[in-house]
Amino acid sequence: IVKQLAGGVRFLFKKNGIELVKGKAAKIEPGRVNILTEDGDEKELSAEDIIIAAGSSPSKPAVFKFDGDKIITSEEALRLRQVPEKLLVIGGGAIGLEFAYIFSVLGSDVSVVEEMEHLLPGEDAEISGILEQSLIKKKIKVYTGVRVDSVEKEKVGITARLSSGDSIQSDKALIAVGRIPNTEGLGLEEMNLLNEKGYITVNNEMRTAVPGIYAVGDVVGGMLLAHKASAEGIVAAENIAGAVKKMEYRAVPRCIFTKPEVAAVGISEKDAMESGEEIKTGRFPFSALGKAMAGGDTEGMVKIVTDGASGEILGVHIIGPHASDLIAEAALAMSMEAAAEDIAGTIHAHPTFSEAIMEAGHSVEGKAIHI
Repeated sequence: IVKQLAGGVRFLFKKNGIELVKGKAAKIEPGRVNILTEDGDEKELSAEDIIIAAGSSPSKPAVFKFDGDKIITSEEALRLRQVPEKLLVIGGGAIGLEFAYIFSVLGSDVSVVEEMEHLLPGEDAEISGILEQSLIKKKIKVYTGVRVDSVEKEKVGITARLSSGDSIQSDKALIAVGRIPNTEGLGLEEMNLLNEKGYITVNNEMRTAVPGIYAVGDVVGGMLLAHKASAEGIVAAENIAGAVKKMEYRAVPRCIFTKPEVAAVGISEKDAMESGEEIKTGRFPFSALGKAMAGGDTEGMVKIVTDGASGEILGVHIIGPHASDLIAEAALAMSMEAAAEDIAGTIHAHPTFSEAIMEAGHSVEGKAIHI
């Protein structure tokens, strides 16, 4: 499928007259890019406008002594030829949990260690708690609020020692503790385009401080998501073409493809409360939804966080079937600054999973009929 999709992009390049040059950018300057091609030749490309979309790579803290065999990142995990009997995942964020779930289904005995107090530290704690219990039921061992002090390679496998005093033996350790931008070696330091974390500084039109140079995707930081990068790319291209477009980040959805799926847009209940404003929340469990019952997939819920005075939606959090599809409605609602009553007042087809969002909207005002 990856080959098919990549081939589709190459076809679109050819159809639209786009030249593809394979190589590594050795230096970027206003109006030109020096390329070291696959053949080892140097080539200079000239352009009035340049978009930097170099992406990111897994973070590799030196303490973990990566070797690409026993101690690996998500990149090596995708190339494994055998399913490890035991797998330790260090990092309970989206990438770590997705791989933990995948390898658990494939037959690995999986352990997950997360230094923060709950899994998915950036997400709503209530939703994270439901996911944690679900993973535990699937026989995945979860350690939260503890740090991995060391990972030592043994003759067979590895041993990880935790700050709690526990130790974990496994065949491989998958380190998923974040990603770093691919901004080194491009000459960006000389143009003062990087911030203290190595990301490229841009405005909401995706322009850097140097005229004619734009940047999009993981290299600019924020949420490291493919759809966010794509939206930024469209904004940059529109502005190069003469339009005036601005990137809006308030309603960018984020998804975690475990089972149950997790999806969210906007802020968590905790963040909303810390803002000092009065808030209201609504919840609706999939266990009360006819479509979920019929499909035998009733785990999870929809949670809506709203401004207590205006009713405007501040965040929507979903854990359960088709969460990554359902979140689109919430993202549209937030982009239009809708209130929970707008969702509640929208007639949703029955029986569908999307009814759970409508019911959660009713629940904000205590008017949900089916719970």
